[in-house]
Amino acid sequence: MKRKVVDTHIHYWDPNTLTYAWLADVPDIAHAHGPRELQAQEGKTDRFELDQIVFMQADTDDTEVVQEAEWVNNLAESVDQRITGIIACAPLDKGAEAELEALQALPRVKGIRRLIQGQPPGYAIAPQFVAGVRSLPSYGFSFDLCIHHEQLQETIELVEACPDVDFILDHIGKPDIKAQLFDPWREGIRTLAQHPNVVCKLSGMVTEADLDHWTTADLQPYADHVIESFGVDRVIYGGDWPVSLLGVQHWGHWVDTLDDLTASLSDEEKQKLFHDNAVRVYRL
Repeated sequence: MKRKVVDTHIHYWDPNTLTYAWLADVPDIAHAHGPRELQAQEGKTDRFELDQIVFMQADTDDTEVVQEAEWVNNLAESVDQRITGIIACAPLDKGAEAELEALQALPRVKGIRRLIQGQPPGYAIAPQFVAGVRSLPSYGFSFDLCIHHEQLQETIELVEACPDVDFILDHIGKPDIKAQLFDPWREGIRTLAQHPNVVCKLSGMVTEADLDHWTTADLQPYADHVIESFGVDRVIYGGDWPVSLLGVQHWGHWVDTLDDLTASLSDEEKQKLFHDNAVRVYRL
């Protein structure tokens, strides 16, 4: 019997509907990706059944963040009802009360992600950004942290400044897996994990490795350290599809790979990693 999985990190985008400036840098995946394409790939794993989907904002233009959430909400109602959660974007660094109020009106919106990766040093601890993140619990929202490993220290400072916010660290903090660089990422993860309001998403690892020649052995010590640091109650699965297609063959390739990477976990622990923790963290 296939194990049911909640994928907490699925992107959809359509350049004919919304604006995604960053797609110019990744021509291999720059065309539209939607639920029908994902559905066509689901059967390529014989281990997992996709049970629920959390859509993750795809970095549209700031003027379109509410429109993006509304578009995905429509997809959930008309194409795939398994989309039970939406993580939207809001320009927290610019004052986002209007956007947050509009997003709060959509019940599927569970949290906010404003990209920290690519921002200059100090962005995550700038006063206006911190104030924006601090405001999220009043809307019932969590915050997804998308950073590069060099930003771990200021991310720790952000978390310490926002003790009432529920944080999810995406892509294990994007360590340099291709170079097999562990420090200071390793210590940063250990420190971040000491904050009980942070969970870590086992996602986006292949795209930080050698895209054409990665092996499970390259990824294993990173996955092991995250699980050791956070514990099985504070790790969740994320597919990062279709960005993942830069380094995997199809949607099922990564979920099968993580299954192999966590072979030492019990069935109960895998149930938490691949399903139950996500339902709790994102309130699905």
